[in-house]
Amino acid sequence: MKRLLLLRHAKATREGPGIDDINRRLAERGREDAVRIGHFMHEEVYVPDLVLCSTALRTHETLELLLPELGTRPLVQYRADLYLARPEAILSAIRQAREAAGSVMVVGHNPGIEECGHGLARPPADRKMRKRYQLMSDKFPTGSLAVIDFDVARWSDISPGEGELELFVRPKDLVVDAG
Repeated sequence: MKRLLLLRHAKATREGPGIDDINRRLAERGREDAVRIGHFMHEEVYVPDLVLCSTALRTHETLELLLPELGTRPLVQYRADLYLARPEAILSAIRQAREAAGSVMVVGHNPGIEECGHGLARPPADRKMRKRYQLMSDKFPTGSLAVIDFDVARWSDISPGEGELELFVRPKDLVVDAG
């Protein structure tokens, strides 16, 4: 069994004068969301053994804010090939993951992360999970996390449409109403 976590970077600032896309920083809301999703991952025990992260500043910041919340430090690989990567490139990176890793998290960008999640997970039979699958297919907002399980022994064996969606959660799903 292999578990894949797909995380879209948290909310970032817009491009501006002198700031190109790869150097966009997280917005304040994004910083809060990254910590919140990290805390959620720790509480629900969705903790990766290996993280493959795009080299963009916003993915790096998302990961650095999330990691202290996990309670452990997974191996992290920053990969230039994941910057704005298409689903095929993301899948290729996943298939190259070290086999000792039971769970791998990819921190990346849309539309690649969304398309990869939709392509790897088969439509669930469970009604509740079908709703989550549809939410993931409709929109994969910044800071969202998909968890997909594969009944395989090696990362190189994962295939599109063969994963089982375990979870799809958006930052707004984790906000506790203080009122």
